[in-house]
Amino acid sequence: MRKTSAVTLFESLASGVRLDIYRLLVRKGVEGMVAGDIAAALDLPPTNLSFHLKAMTQAGLLTVEQEGRFQRYRANLPLMQDLIAYLTEECCAGNPEQCAIPRRAKGTLPRTPSTAKTA
Repeated sequence: MRKTSAVTLFESLASGVRLDIYRLLVRKGVEGMVAGDIAAALDLPPTNLSFHLKAMTQAGLLTVEQEGRFQRYRANLPLMQDLIAYLTEECCAGNPEQCAIPRRAKGTLPRTPSTAKTA
């Protein structure tokens, strides 16, 4: 993956609404969801949702398939896996097995020097 591609993907996800859409579609897996169901699940107006779905599809984060009069959206999981690989490919000087970090409890962030002082 090229840096410009990674930047485009991050820019596309740099919205709370878009992140919610992507995470919802990840949970749905290969089944995906039609736009109306996404709007209902996230309590979004259809025009607002349409704007975000178009941007995410153009960035490649989502795929869309016409089903009669509906459009079914799916998260492009292979692309996200490529993005994660791009971010971690040089982990620990090219030895990612040395960088294994245990997953923290849901909703917690790792302590950094700045957060450790206030905690």
